[in-house]
Amino acid sequence: MCCPAPPEPGERPDAWPLPRWAHLPGRTAGPDREPLERAKRALPARFAAFVPADDAGLRYGLSLHDAGFFWEAHEVWEAVWKAAPMNGRDRLALRAAIQIANGGLKRRLGRPRAVRRLVAEAMALLDELRLREPGAAPASYADRLDAASLCRALAACGAGCALAADAPLVHLDAFQKHA
Repeated sequence: MCCPAPPEPGERPDAWPLPRWAHLPGRTAGPDREPLERAKRALPARFAAFVPADDAGLRYGLSLHDAGFFWEAHEVWEAVWKAAPMNGRDRLALRAAIQIANGGLKRRLGRPRAVRRLVAEAMALLDELRLREPGAAPASYADRLDAASLCRALAACGAGCALAADAPLVHLDAFQKHA
């Protein structure tokens, strides 16, 4: 199918199909783009003031990441990041998530130095996020992200995680504060 239908209004992202395989650059023929394009079409062209923590595209990226689809999560989150308000806290939080997903991918590809660098970059972004005043949008992704706990988990994990190579460095959904 050339252009899969966008998700139905109100359709939960955890019901969206996962890709049929995890893309590994240089090792797999290419990504299963259909589910990713469907998720990207559900995004607004631009978020008005903040990225809602319950945004379907953002949540789908979390589902992808926590299921081990690191390259795919990066792709979806990059689209969310592009639609996020410029210079906002959500962009920092999304960049950190993108670096964490990239770290998971690099670990799967057997590149420990890249993992350490990406974890350090994600931690620096989370530190910057914590230094910025919370916005007036308690429902935003950045304001619902427990950046301090996530930073501690990344520091404890680093490149020496005793996890299977296909497991996420951290389960990002576990660091969401619920209203």
